[in-house]
Amino acid sequence: REFEFPTSNLKLTREYYAKYQAISTILDANPEIVDLAHRDLRRALITSNRSRPARVRFTTEHVLRLLIVQSLEGLSLRQTVVRVDDSPALRQFVRLGAKPMMDFTTLDKLKNALRPATWKKINTKLAHHAVGEQKISGDRLRLDTTAVETNIHWPTDSSLLWDTYRVRARLIEHARQIDPGSVGSGRLHPRRAKRDALTITRRAGQKGRRARSLRRPYQRLIRRVEGICGWATAVAEQLVAGIESQRYDVWTHAQAETLIEQIAHFHALGGHVLDQTKRRVLHGESVPNDEKLFSLFEPHTELLKRGKAGKDIEFGHMIQIQQVGEKFITAYEVYDRKPVEHTLLDPALAQHRKLFRFDPSELTADKGYYQSMDQLRELEKTIDVVSIAKKGKRTPAESEREQDPLFRHAQAFRAGVEGTISFLKRMLRLARCFNQSWEHYVATVGQTIFAHNLLILARL
Repeated sequence: REFEFPTSNLKLTREYYAKYQAISTILDANPEIVDLAHRDLRRALITSNRSRPARVRFTTEHVLRLLIVQSLEGLSLRQTVVRVDDSPALRQFVRLGAKPMMDFTTLDKLKNALRPATWKKINTKLAHHAVGEQKISGDRLRLDTTAVETNIHWPTDSSLLWDTYRVRARLIEHARQIDPGSVGSGRLHPRRAKRDALTITRRAGQKGRRARSLRRPYQRLIRRVEGICGWATAVAEQLVAGIESQRYDVWTHAQAETLIEQIAHFHALGGHVLDQTKRRVLHGESVPNDEKLFSLFEPHTELLKRGKAGKDIEFGHMIQIQQVGEKFITAYEVYDRKPVEHTLLDPALAQHRKLFRFDPSELTADKGYYQSMDQLRELEKTIDVVSIAKKGKRTPAESEREQDPLFRHAQAFRAGVEGTISFLKRMLRLARCFNQSWEHYVATVGQTIFAHNLLILARL
């Protein structure tokens, strides 16, 4: 329906209203997008609306539009709820009207119900709409990769050991509340474990003899972590025995099952932390990065060395975006392990052909995508301009190729993707993913790309 915002004398305000009105028109023209999201949200919506069975309070369209607002405004979920609740314009866009606003907990659960594959389908549907409406053309294509960080602290052996201890201590305390007999009369010593971890951190930053005296506090901290890991395992066994003997009521039974799963989950991760710490600190081994665990809470995190100024090391994952001349991102990929960039060219071109039914006339990417001159010559058989610079020394013919005006013009076009990446990270909050787990990480990337593409189509 039409927006009913009051007229403003400020041009900036009118542009703000027009942006959301244009996005709303695009969504209305693509009801299949809501249908795709509804397949994931159907069960979660039934649960969220159960308190008011007489009528449905929230719909898939409400959720989808709230998530669009979150990305476009660059807010957290909590801030999004407050912003929409307090803004008549955003309430109208979300189509809540005078209805009560969705609370943060409900929005969080509904967002997490959307799978990464669903966001991929939603973005594909929007891309087909843009092609069908002749909003975008596939004549020019540029590729680039970037890193999106996971929400972890800087990983050190001592901090990971402390994380292992405090998580186990929390689980044991929870077990003590529901079944004191399963825990026994032992005492936890979180302050001592934290003091040992802080001692290691302080000494590691010093020079001289004190910096070399880390072995003893490490041994002390490792013994504490090993002790609490064994204790947590024994508690889990007692809870299993309690469940098998059927001595718990329904609520306690459910809590005990959850605790057993959590203890088993963190048991494997804690064992990994202990192993890599002993190998590095006690035995002097150099542990390869692909064998390291960098976070108990985001175990999928990868260490990335991209050689960027001021940021030699990053913790997260690589993503690739492919963009056409109208700045629309036609496809994206998220990689659990850093790929070799030149292997990404053929899959990217295949996706481009699938969408546009033809090859681009201009393909450009940075040096990371270069493999060999034979690869470039093969691409030039079907693509007029392949603007990928060579790594290393160049022959006179190769230098002449890169001085060609068409090549340099395509490289100028390639530089525009850096601005898109900057916009995704600064304005749409993709520099760091604050959603926990690999599934939610990939889904957040898909949500952000969707919001970006809606914004581009609204401006075309």
